Amino acid sequence: MPEMTYRDALNLALKEEMRRDPSVVLWGEDVALYEGSFKVTRGLLAEFGEERVKDTPISENTIVGVAIGAAMGGLRPVAELMTVNFALLAMDQIIDHMTKIRYMFGGQVNLPMVIRMPGGGGSQLGAQHSQSLETYFMHAPGMRVAYPATPADAKGLLKTAIRDNNPVIFLEHEILYNSKGEVPEDPDFTIPFGSAEVKREGSDVTIVSYARMTVLALLAAAELEKEGISCEVVDLRTLAPLDAATFISSVKKTGRGVVVEECWKTAGLGGHLASLIYESCFDILLAPVQRVSGLDVPMPYSRKLEKLCIPQVEDIVKAVKETLTTKY
Repeated sequence: MPEMTYRDALNLALKEEMRRDPSVVLWGEDVALYEGSFKVTRGLLAEFGEERVKDTPISENTIVGVAIGAAMGGLRPVAELMTVNFALLAMDQIIDHMTKIRYMFGGQVNLPMVIRMPGGGGSQLGAQHSQSLETYFMHAPGMRVAYPATPADAKGLLKTAIRDNNPVIFLEHEILYNSKGEVPEDPDFTIPFGSAEVKREGSDVTIVSYARMTVLALLAAAELEKEGISCEVVDLRTLAPLDAATFISSVKKTGRGVVVEECWKTAGLGGHLASLIYESCFDILLAPVQRVSGLDVPMPYSRKLEKLCIPQVEDIVKAVKETLTTKY
């Protein structure tokens, strides 16, 4: 398999799906002439033309609303918002319309649309451009939420998202765009939603994570291996539907769990994951589940302070060691 960046894997997925299905269209701010803020849409305007690749006004509410109408009319729009932070301007369309139309129409209409959004912190973009808002979308039933950690998963999940007849929130971590990995060349390569993956086998403790935190969890597991600690790393890949069976099975094997998230700890995804583990593994757990989360503060601009607010490899290592030394 060829090696490519996360960015190029997303670009390849878009090209393959637009070649396969003429109903797939793409629009957003600067996706055509400028080829995207992160160059994910590079070359698409040249290949598919302005009828299928369109630059839009700076109006997230309009971008999503038009995509909803287009999807109801038979197209498969992929709408790009320049950053997940700007999705807050379109939450009425996303929550009150996109997630509810199939339900309120009694299933008489499909809504095959994808909203792509980069997000996450670590790039010194300040408090208004560094947020992790995935739990906002998970909280509203009626849409799928994908958040890949690797180039291969980015390609496979995006292709699945475009082919799905339900609305999909597709999140991409900004720090991962330049990361590299092997990606299948098969144009029919897809990854089913609701299918977590064990990225690393282990026996002492289970680390449950997603997106960039999976990358850090794997680095932490490699560090801990030097000390004789065996960590199993489970990457969620999709947050809705959530594959709880895979990480619960892993915790039942190891007897210990650490959940890692970049979003704020209060009402964060980690609390939900820990709750699911307790509900299914209470009599098996050898120690309390540890949570590693972002701090409950607006993101500082200072690089040193920003780093303190986002989980790092050393934070995961510390949590693993705590769960190994703490007992009920």
